[in-house]
Order: sequence, then structure tokens, then C-alpha cells
Amino acid sequence: MSCRCAFLGCGPRARGHAEAYKLIDPSLGEIVALCDMSAERLQAFGDQFDVPNRYSDLDRMLAEERPDVVHLVTPPTLRVELMTRLAEAGVPGVIVEKPICIGAADYKALRKLEAGSRTKFVVNHQLRHHPKILGFLRDVQEGKIGQVRCIDASCVLPMSGQGVHVLDLLFAFNGYAAPTSVFGASSGYDDINGHHPSPRSAESLITFENGTRAALMAGAGAPVFVAGPNHMHKRIAVYGTHGFLHWRMNGYERSLPGGEIESGEFDYREEDNPGQANLTTALFDWLADDDAVHPNNLQTSLDEWLVILAGYASTVEARAIDMPFDPADDLLEQFKRFVGA
Repeated sequence: MSCRCAFLGCGPRARGHAEAYKLIDPSLGEIVALCDMSAERLQAFGDQFDVPNRYSDLDRMLAEERPDVVHLVTPPTLRVELMTRLAEAGVPGVIVEKPICIGAADYKALRKLEAGSRTKFVVNHQLRHHPKILGFLRDVQEGKIGQVRCIDASCVLPMSGQGVHVLDLLFAFNGYAAPTSVFGASSGYDDINGHHPSPRSAESLITFENGTRAALMAGAGAPVFVAGPNHMHKRIAVYGTHGFLHWRMNGYERSLPGGEIESGEFDYREEDNPGQANLTTALFDWLADDDAVHPNNLQTSLDEWLVILAGYASTVEARAIDMPFDPADDLLEQFKRFVGA
């Protein structure tokens, strides 16, 4: 039976979620309702995607539409409240736009929600599901570059903007091994749009239980390979015992068995809607089969966020942080004071 899908939030980012439904078989899921407090956004979005059922009240939409899936596309400052309301209403599946948190207090609240809720939450790291990325992940899983030893991931936008995307890729390419320590250095502070707090520049060295070491850098000073706007510089390089893969937003390189290097280009925009469709379809699969756990499930995404918090703590305390750790509720405020924000 087709999943009944609703949107909570009809701003610009929600359009990427909705465009993907053009690539999704309607027998799997279709958009049936929208909710936004802005009548202008609500009507424009509904007209663009031909969704007749439009609400300004969340509780009413949930009661009348009883959606199977809700796309939660609102600022991260509202995450805990709205995710809790959706869980209490018994919504089976929720796709939450990234970043999942802003600090440590909301991280802890979402840990409790994840442990006590039957709702299947997925964090919207659609990059993990881009066709080119999926192909590279298969290469790693099939051992084409041997055992992963080192990963180098970076982006020019700050951690809350796109650093969470490349961190998610880092976890995926390392087979979701648990991190054991984080040594980080960060400087500066920005609050993008008033609800995406982030260091202006942040770098962490992460050690994993399987022996892999990873470098993560987000913000000012991150490498640029092809000139362009800041948002076009996400990248990840994965080095194995006998080969490597290097993905960028506009091209790639990889080693071949004979020692040659293959390189090419592609259009990121042509990958994004299929990636979003793949992420959404994977939630439909999880709703149908409890064993088909979505790779971007809330527990995994919170494990990733704890690495970011460890980077904050490492900066403030000038030491490596053993993982897992219990961050102070006011860790973000401590960091802000430390960098003079």
C-alpha cells in the first residue's frame, strides 16, 4: 500500500524533498498534505506540486490525514519539539532535514526520544544516496581498494551547513565503525540564518575502533579544487591498502588495479534528486521491513553529531576526547565563550 506522505515546512529546502517524488513510484508513496504557518509559502508550494490538502495547524493535519511519513523541513532550533509531537502522534516515519542538532542539550533530548519512540526517524543526508556515491560505496564494500586505512573529508561551508554531510559520508565509507577518540581544533563562530551555529573553521582527527584514522575539516581554509561558490566544495577521499577513491561535487578520481588513475566529471545537480528519491525510498523499505534499517537512522546520525560535540570539547579543553563521552548541556555556550563569540 502506498505511503501517505506529508510535509511540515514548505520553504526552499522542502522543494528538494518534493521534487524527488517525481522519481518515486506512486505505489510506494505520494504527497497528500502540506503544513506551514505562512499562507503564502503554503499556497505557492501546494500549487507547484499539485497538493490540494493544505494546513496551517499541525495537529489538525495529523488528525485528518494520518500520514505514514512526514518530511520535517524546519529550522534545527525546532527539532526536539516537533519531532516529539510527531512521535507522540504515532507517525510511523519522519525524514528530518539536517543538521539534526545545534548543541548538546538538544542532542541529549533526541537520544531520549530515539530510545523511547517507535517512530522511525531518518536524517536527510541525501548525499549518502547519490548514484555516484552509492557506486563508490559498493567499490569499498567489495574490497576494490582493500581495507580502508585513512579518510580525508572536507567542505568550505561550516560544520552545521555541510560538514554534517561529509561526516555522514565518512561514517558510511568506514562501515559505520565506532569512533574511539576525537582531537579537534576550531576557531571563530557564525550562526547561519540565526539557527545553524558553527565554528568558522573546524578540523578534527578521528580514530575508529577498526583502526581507521580520518581527518574532517569544515569551514574557512578547507581545500578548493575547482573555483566556484562555497557550497560547491564538499569532498571525500578514501585510502585503502591497495587503492583510493576521491569524490568531489563536480568530479572524481580513483585508482585502477593496474596502477592507473581514472578521473571524470559529472553534474552534482543531476545526482541530487535521484539521491533524495533513494533516501526517501529507503525509508519506505524500512517501514515495510524492520530489518531494512535506514543507514541515516536517528541513532547513527546522533553518533555522528557526538563527533562534532567532541570537536567542540577538544577545542575548549585542549585534549583528545575519548569516545563515547557525555557532553555538558552548555557545551556550545562554553565553546562560544572560548572563541570570543
